[in-house]
Amino acid sequence: MVEAEVLVIGGGATGAGVARDAAMRGFSTVLVDRDDLAMGTTGRFHGLLHSGGRYAVKDPPSAAECMEENRALRRIAADAIEDTGGLFVSTPWDDPAYPDLFHSGCIEAGIPVEILSTAEILRREPRLNPRISGGFAVPDGAIDAWKTVWGCALSAKEYGATILNYHRITAVHRSDGVVTGATAVNAISGEEVAISAGFVVNASGVWAGDVANLAGCEGVTVLPGKGIMIAMSHRLVHTVVNRCKKPADGDILVPIRTVSVIGTTDTEADGPDDVAIPQDEIQLLLEEGEKLVPGFRRARALRVWAGSRPLVKDDKADDADTREMSRAFALIDHKERDGVEHFLTITGGKFTTFRKMAEVTVDRMCEHLGTARSCTTAEEALPDSGHHRFYWLGARLARREETLNDDQLICECELISRRRLESAMEQRHTQNLDDIRRTLRLAMGPCQGGFCIYRATGILHSVERLDYSAANSALLRFLQERWKGVRPILYGDQLRQARLDDWIFQGLLDVEHLT
Repeated sequence: MVEAEVLVIGGGATGAGVARDAAMRGFSTVLVDRDDLAMGTTGRFHGLLHSGGRYAVKDPPSAAECMEENRALRRIAADAIEDTGGLFVSTPWDDPAYPDLFHSGCIEAGIPVEILSTAEILRREPRLNPRISGGFAVPDGAIDAWKTVWGCALSAKEYGATILNYHRITAVHRSDGVVTGATAVNAISGEEVAISAGFVVNASGVWAGDVANLAGCEGVTVLPGKGIMIAMSHRLVHTVVNRCKKPADGDILVPIRTVSVIGTTDTEADGPDDVAIPQDEIQLLLEEGEKLVPGFRRARALRVWAGSRPLVKDDKADDADTREMSRAFALIDHKERDGVEHFLTITGGKFTTFRKMAEVTVDRMCEHLGTARSCTTAEEALPDSGHHRFYWLGARLARREETLNDDQLICECELISRRRLESAMEQRHTQNLDDIRRTLRLAMGPCQGGFCIYRATGILHSVERLDYSAANSALLRFLQERWKGVRPILYGDQLRQARLDDWIFQGLLDVEHLT
């Protein structure tokens, strides 16, 4: 039996934010997720730190909220943020009346906005289409979702919280109309864990309706708005670049670490676990990329993936068009809605607003519990961000040069040394190489693990003292997961790289026949 004052279900950005906020206010807290942290929507977006510019015309209140939280995240999560800045540019395919609406919308929402000439934009980003007709600069940025979420989780642990990743909720317990806890099953060992809690927060994103049903609160409708994104093998731009138009498919290019990501499409998924990648959507993104950066199609596409936004259904939205549904968050008070006490659902919203979503949720929980405790999450920095310095792209190279002659290099693409890899393995204590990938960005470079992952498997075998079967399984699972994102974009240089990887893993290592 695990006992806590607060149980948070869902380990994405919102859930991790709620757990951190609750723990910092002095509540004993347990955070549960069915997979590793940030495996759902949070870990499947393009890495944009919103200025709110994308919503300045359509939804000024949401835009203002994004800008407010943009500032807050810069204060508390600097180590996860690259201050790239953002551009909104008009291409020949865009409505010439939209820029005036955009400019006035930014001013109304309190978003700092600067009018730029075409010449200045091309000076900053020379690869952009020379046919653009001016644009604007806004304070967009790029943010590492995994680093941010794990920063929240580690911060929560420092305040006494317990993190139970790889635990699937199978039942939510009620007694006389009051939620009293839940049952979780360890996805690795199969062990059943009973969790007693004075209050339960459902922060499970696109799965929020399913969790609410377990508590007997039916009718929470969260539509999964699926979108795909493509990572190009290098940074085609160094600034977040948006088309200055009503948000649409393929209208944003985000430089995130060593790659650039174009996104995103928007269709209703068949279900929250639907991550199928339609081939026509890949072609659409490549075509739209060409309008921003001529030659985009000839650049090397590294990987494609899909994620689903949790879109809360309302009466005003057109069910057939997820693009038109609100991106605002929804806090559902089940005492008011269903007569079920000590149970809240928080879903919807944006990654950029997760801290605010958590604050609003814990504020409401405090009201139910009759206690007044202030929120300090907007001021106290996450672990590793206390120096308040933004991420610098050259940091890994500088760190590598310091240990050039005394530490083995394991991942050339991401400059991950053996000592750093072993330290991460000891910290995570996992047999899953994808867990290590999310921690260090292992094998996320141009070779997608072709040259490093068999080395990393050998090191995992040693650190975790695995037998040969467990080590083989770890390698095979990793390769299969990487293949899902590589297979749909096999053309040009990426096809050549995949063929080389095939020779390494099949021709030399014969992984197909590993026991």
